[in-house]
Amino acid sequence: SLKYFSTLEPAVYILMKLQQLLSYTRKAIDDYNLIEDGDKIAIGVSGGKDSLTLLYALHGLQRFYPAQFDLVAVSVDLGFDNFNLTPVTELCNRMGIEHVIVKTEIGKIVFEERREQNPCSLCAKMRKGALNTKVKELGCNKIALGHHFDDVIETILMGMLYSGKVETMMPKLHSQNFEGMELIRPLYLVKEEDIKAWRDYNRLQFIQCACRFTENCVSCGGGRGSKRDEMKELVEQFNKMQEDIEIEVSYIPDEDFKKQLALAMSEEKMPDIAVVDSSDFQFLHHMKAFADL
Repeated sequence: SLKYFSTLEPAVYILMKLQQLLSYTRKAIDDYNLIEDGDKIAIGVSGGKDSLTLLYALHGLQRFYPAQFDLVAVSVDLGFDNFNLTPVTELCNRMGIEHVIVKTEIGKIVFEERREQNPCSLCAKMRKGALNTKVKELGCNKIALGHHFDDVIETILMGMLYSGKVETMMPKLHSQNFEGMELIRPLYLVKEEDIKAWRDYNRLQFIQCACRFTENCVSCGGGRGSKRDEMKELVEQFNKMQEDIEIEVSYIPDEDFKKQLALAMSEEKMPDIAVVDSSDFQFLHHMKAFADL
């Protein structure tokens, strides 16, 4: 069986301690008001590093966070023969968290019936539908997903380069199809390199996606890169070309954003990359270069 979370060993230097993980997660929760007293939160758990890191972080916070909330882990089984969620169930049992597995035939529909050449979009939509339906049945009012800081930046770049628009992931969204349901991203401020460092230091292993399409994905160790893989490489190139580039995700209230935008325009400077459209939030997502341009 896979080893998920070993006992943390003492060390003077470590890139990502559990305490740091909880600190970044709590900051996102506090800054964006992601968790409130009485919430029942379903964690979407695929078995990968991000979703299980989120599971571990919320379980850790649950013990001392001021607001009282309940957790349930929900996994969507796509129907692949070689996909085994038993280690996830065992981990949840040790944590005292219920693990619900949603059985589907999404894999069969996508690959055998529809024979999709680029199946990721359809698969994601079907998984989202299966997850949301089960979460509603369980009486949860929030779904927590494991998207992290790098996902936010890569989404901005993909939208700009491939869709001609600036948009990104929000830390909190109200569901349009399920009344009273909210989607939250508690790892919003956690960088992927820190998740990997924490994983590697503690020799943690996770479930490899059973979808045969990901066998060729660079992120999963294969040979063909996805658009998101291309964005990762682009950010790496930015860092190599200009070490002073700093990528941030910041919360800026409505009025402050308008003032900053007006100031940039009055000084005939290009404003930072921004997307500002949400019923509850006003965000500025920006890449800021501190070198002279």
